[in-house]
Amino acid sequence: MEKKEIRLEEKSVMTLENRKKLFLNGVVEVFSFNEEQIILNTTLGTLHIKGEGLKMNKLDVQNGEVIINGMINSCVYTNKENKKEKEKLLSKLFK
Repeated sequence: MEKKEIRLEEKSVMTLENRKKLFLNGVVEVFSFNEEQIILNTTLGTLHIKGEGLKMNKLDVQNGEVIINGMINSCVYTNKENKKEKEKLLSKLFK
């Protein structure tokens, strides 16, 4: 008998107020942070936040919540699947 793994998609909410305050939940861990860039592992993939004067005012990894203050210029999600697809494409091009 085959076992089927049922995976419920986890909810993640991101709220940005006036590019100066970012509320985020669904955070699994913090990879790195400084005043110009914060990299987080979330339930939806890796999130890169870039800006100026970035500070984490609230970090509750147990509940997956983060509040970031500062001038936020960009928020970009990446995931492992995209990297694998790009690697496959590049390997096909350079064969």
